[in-house]
Amino acid sequence: MIMEQHKILLVDGMALLFRGYYSTAYREQFMETRNGVPTNGIFQFLRYFSDAVQTFAPTHIICCWDMGSQTFRKDIYEEYKADRSAPPEQLVPQFDLVKEVVAAFNIPNIGLENYEADDCIGTLACQYGVKHEVIVLTGDHDLLQLVTDQTSVALMKKGIGNYDVFTMTNFFEKTSIYPHQWIDLKGLMGDSADNYPGVRGIGEKTAVKLLKEYGTVEQMLTKLDQLPKGIQTKINTHLSMLNVSRQLAAIKCDVPVCCSLEDARWKFDYEQVKRTFLNLEVDHLLTLFM
Repeated sequence: MIMEQHKILLVDGMALLFRGYYSTAYREQFMETRNGVPTNGIFQFLRYFSDAVQTFAPTHIICCWDMGSQTFRKDIYEEYKADRSAPPEQLVPQFDLVKEVVAAFNIPNIGLENYEADDCIGTLACQYGVKHEVIVLTGDHDLLQLVTDQTSVALMKKGIGNYDVFTMTNFFEKTSIYPHQWIDLKGLMGDSADNYPGVRGIGEKTAVKLLKEYGTVEQMLTKLDQLPKGIQTKINTHLSMLNVSRQLAAIKCDVPVCCSLEDARWKFDYEQVKRTFLNLEVDHLLTLFM
């Protein structure tokens, strides 16, 4: 008996919501309902989501969310993401509302306290990617480490309908390294967006060169005396932060989340969605899902 192969879209919900909010807020398109409920992030979220469904034609969809700023990575490194400002006041009420919209489509909302959406996505990608095709929809380059023969990552670019899709076939051509080296790359060069430094003085170009030559950080460290003196000094000086940065960059693929494929099947009740859209006064977007 041949098992049906599904195409599962794992959506980085917060990435779509934030991108949606700022893409409209910078034009001062602060949409609100008659009762003063802000909806601009949700409005654009739905436009992004609709386009992704049309582009990738998934059979199943799951949406993953961050569950607050306090995660195990903060326990490892207190300054992790410490430079991020609080979300805009108009965006805050949309965090719960957008999940209601997602639920109206009968799409599971998945999140786990103390972990990031990335970890939930990584865990589900590993679970489903054994037998099915997985597409991760995000704007976060950290998720590129999840690329396998069965899992691709679609990075959203500016505008609607623009994706940079990473697969095992094109990954090296696009990045000069392989997915399994992504964690070591971030460990060496750090990540200014997430506020961890890696090895100070080593940027992306040098990090890629080291990984192309030695394969892994572990291999590089066994041959540290072969490196140029300047790089040796930088690595020895910041060795502990190199190790910490690798821990921060690594997506956990074994967190206690799961979702049955039947619950994730892309099939929704139009009238249920219509009621939710009417309540938020975005019913003109219903045509995107007809």
